[in-house]
Amino acid sequence: MKTPIIAATAALLTILACAAPSTAADPLVLSDIAWTATPPTTGKSEPRLRVRHKGSSSDVSLDSARRELASARAALQSGSGPVSFTVDHSAGTLACTGKLTRAFEGEGGCRFTSDPKFETALGDRGLVPARRSDLLAMLLVDATIDLADGLIAEGVKPKGTDDLIAAAALDVTGDYVRDLKSEAMVLTDIEDAIACKALGVDGAYVRGLAAAGYRKLSAEDVIGMKALGVTGDYAKAMNRAAHGNGQ
Repeated sequence: MKTPIIAATAALLTILACAAPSTAADPLVLSDIAWTATPPTTGKSEPRLRVRHKGSSSDVSLDSARRELASARAALQSGSGPVSFTVDHSAGTLACTGKLTRAFEGEGGCRFTSDPKFETALGDRGLVPARRSDLLAMLLVDATIDLADGLIAEGVKPKGTDDLIAAAALDVTGDYVRDLKSEAMVLTDIEDAIACKALGVDGAYVRGLAAAGYRKLSAEDVIGMKALGVTGDYAKAMNRAAHGNGQ
């Protein structure tokens, strides 16, 4: 059950880049990046920024949740005409220019300059980027050293930068992993944590299974039960029926 869920998650995470592997001689600057801004489609939605590099793209919501996107939102909400904005992140700096046809509607190009200190910190944790564009992806999904450290502290260390990017994209944090842990499920793999989040498994669900008498299930078992709509209450009812205790 875990394998198709991981595959489905990977299909959604189109920010994982397909650039050639980096070497020590690679420059810090990544170019050939395009951006497109789109306005809100409904009264409750937010404007979005799509960033594309080679065969990969990522949509970023221009809401107030990420402070480093404030300057981009301010620039893109102006009227028609030339526009420029910068996104500063611990992974590096994305500098963009282009043209707006109206507020939050336009396109242009960018250059990304990675931060060597960030790359060194990743390497110290065994997460050396295989591709220069991984660092751009980390900026776009807000993958940070703090996120990596939180996951490591909870026993689900990312095996590579792709795992860290996927965790950031789905908001799989150390706090989320800690909330999942219970008597019901054994969780020691970052891919299992990502699969749980992709399917909507949360701490309350796992604790419900524990209350129904389940102990030490594998993450794959829990994911399978969630996919089939098995809840803690349903499991309790089935247990009562199996023991002839009525409804």
